[in-house]
Amino acid sequence: MITWVIVAVVVLYFVITYNSLVSIKHNVEKAWANIDVLLKQRNDELPKLIDTCKAYMTHEALTLEKVIQARMGADAARQTQDMASLSKAEAGLQASLGSLFAVAESYPDLKANQNFINLQSRITGLENQIADRREFYNDSVNNNNVRIKQFPDLIVAGLFNFEHAEMLKFTDEELQDVDVNARFKV
Repeated sequence: MITWVIVAVVVLYFVITYNSLVSIKHNVEKAWANIDVLLKQRNDELPKLIDTCKAYMTHEALTLEKVIQARMGADAARQTQDMASLSKAEAGLQASLGSLFAVAESYPDLKANQNFINLQSRITGLENQIADRREFYNDSVNNNNVRIKQFPDLIVAGLFNFEHAEMLKFTDEELQDVDVNARFKV
């Protein structure tokens, strides 16, 4: 009788632990999906912003080209879900957007254009949402990584091949403020 109780407790522990680990794993996937949706929305909005700016900024083609290239790089990294490439591409895109918004300050007609104002506001809002989702993603990844390494959960994680997830990280260089004036002197 005691043997059956012990076996039942062990089986119950494994079932509860397994279900908990599955839930945590799916939270990581959900967190990534939330980031992916926002990155896609931003990627869809950027061409509209660029087209609006082109009409006013004919001699700022290099700035617009940098935004276009950075957008394509970020989209490619998003599609492959390579966290290291995504972090680098996102830093480049944020820098080029900062340059674009800084250049826009020199164009009063553009700054007054309601379409530009709406798109700038929308992209800024998406950037803030992406930052929030990155934090949630990294928290989910941390929970996953801690749980699969903690004893006795690591036994269940090992038996069922629960994997370590990669956090979205940025290098010190990518986190530095962008010197907008220096970017326009290039």
